[in-house]
Amino acid sequence: MKDLITIGKDFKPAPQFKRYYFLSLVILAIFGAFFILLPVSFAGEALLTLIFGGGMLALIIFVAVWIPLYYQSIVYHLTDTEMTWKRGVWFRSTGIVPYNRITNVDIIQGPVMRLFGISNLRIQTAGYSAQAQAEIRILGIEEPEPLRELIMTQVRGRPPVAAVTGGEEETAPVPVGAGQEAVVTELRAIRELLEKMAER
Repeated sequence: MKDLITIGKDFKPAPQFKRYYFLSLVILAIFGAFFILLPVSFAGEALLTLIFGGGMLALIIFVAVWIPLYYQSIVYHLTDTEMTWKRGVWFRSTGIVPYNRITNVDIIQGPVMRLFGISNLRIQTAGYSAQAQAEIRILGIEEPEPLRELIMTQVRGRPPVAAVTGGEEETAPVPVGAGQEAVVTELRAIRELLEKMAER
């Protein structure tokens, strides 16, 4: 039985995420051999065929070594206030996303992913809704619905944060009724001033 994803505990993609990447590599290798290597070999250029074949083989070996290393590098973590992630073999990437910036969590599953029973979660955040790519993606999750619900439970009940634009500071929305008394006082003063001007 797989471990449940909980607050305060690191988690990784499901083990079949590696197999998904390896199958994707095999599919790309077949397409490359069929559409690149085969036409070159039919051209009768032995040297060119050797160069293309050697290059493809080197690339396949490189990616096959990279896949398990990349899998080992991926770590996600949920706290009471934010989610963090890190990944990367040669170039490490890390990120922190506070729950109060999250606006939506989508579950993405293609046909090959469905074959392995895994999905990706795409996290949309305030200020990133117009971007083509989500601010954070959680890859290779076996049971995405409980994780999405866990994240959205943390999001609910927190005041949303306004998107930062032009270097402005983030501010939470002003509660309804805050500052109304000052506005009413100011409006009364303006009315009194206008009445005095009208009397003259």
